[in-house]
Amino acid sequence: MEKEWYVVNTYSGHENKVKEKLEMRASSMGMEDYIYRVVVPEEKVVDEKGKEKIKKMFPGYILVEMIMNDEAWFVVRNTPGVTGFIGSSGKGAKPFPLTPQEVDKILGSMGMSRLEIGNTLNIDDEVKVVSGPFANMYGKVKTLNMEKQTLEVTLDLFGQETIVELGLTEIEKK
Repeated sequence: MEKEWYVVNTYSGHENKVKEKLEMRASSMGMEDYIYRVVVPEEKVVDEKGKEKIKKMFPGYILVEMIMNDEAWFVVRNTPGVTGFIGSSGKGAKPFPLTPQEVDKILGSMGMSRLEIGNTLNIDDEVKVVSGPFANMYGKVKTLNMEKQTLEVTLDLFGQETIVELGLTEIEKK
């Protein structure tokens, strides 16, 4: 199973408390290998007085990057302040994850990336292209540009190895 992003419903106004509790529970219950990141989607806005404020993009919701198994689902579902997962029919059914494009759009607007480059992506790693003209092709990372959030990948095009430049949002680690 691979890690994916899920939307978790919380009591409105309690998103940061739930994030804190969920991270503590994941740590104390030894679930760090299944529950990776918890994000409260926020954006900076300027109010009518010209003051910059941080506003929740989706009040009452947090994003959780996790591997969906019974134990991880139980830990998240039973965290105080969590009312459920979005994309689940209830009755114990597992939810559907967000698509990589949805995650990229939300995290990108916060200046974050779905991939933590420095930690998860290296030269010669196998990657899958998830969007653009080369979607569903596999290749190897040749170069990484952390500033531009791009990388060069060698792809097999018609039996010939070809180097293409892609954005980080266009790939996922295999």
